[in-house]
Amino acid sequence: MKFPLASYESLTAAELSREKVTAIEHYLYREARLLDEDRWDDWLALFSDDGMYWAPLVAGQADPRNHVSLFWENSLLREVRVKRITNPRNWSQQPRSRCARVVGNVMVDGRDPDTGDLVVTSRFQFAEWRKGSEHRSLAGSCRHHLIQDGDTLRIRLKRVDLINSEAVHDLLQVFI
Repeated sequence: MKFPLASYESLTAAELSREKVTAIEHYLYREARLLDEDRWDDWLALFSDDGMYWAPLVAGQADPRNHVSLFWENSLLREVRVKRITNPRNWSQQPRSRCARVVGNVMVDGRDPDTGDLVVTSRFQFAEWRKGSEHRSLAGSCRHHLIQDGDTLRIRLKRVDLINSEAVHDLLQVFI
């Protein structure tokens, strides 16, 4: 897969109906709900076969391959993490984290001129709580590169930019 690195300036306009924009917003809300409800198989199915999940370490980081990232996961690594989270012998998830995500400010930015991906940016608030540990709150923006796969959308890239990405974080086990 050619990694989508299009800058916002290089995106081409995407003329979408109000109904299509609403469908995209609902798609992002549904993604958050699947994660909140631990519906892992349904969430994993949202990604294209070559889909990547990325959380850069440094603000403005343009490349996940030549820089350290908090996450840079293909389908295999996402599946491994789900198995780790759900494993009953995973002591750090006993009891399991409870999470809540709020997604807002969804904007269709345009199309990547190289891949044709629809690029959508949103903002999020994320809260995580686990008995015996501190409540954690994270915030930032997400940039989804979406592709049409038949009648549904698939995620080719989900980039999560935390506002405090460079801070020292306790173990980040769950998906943001």
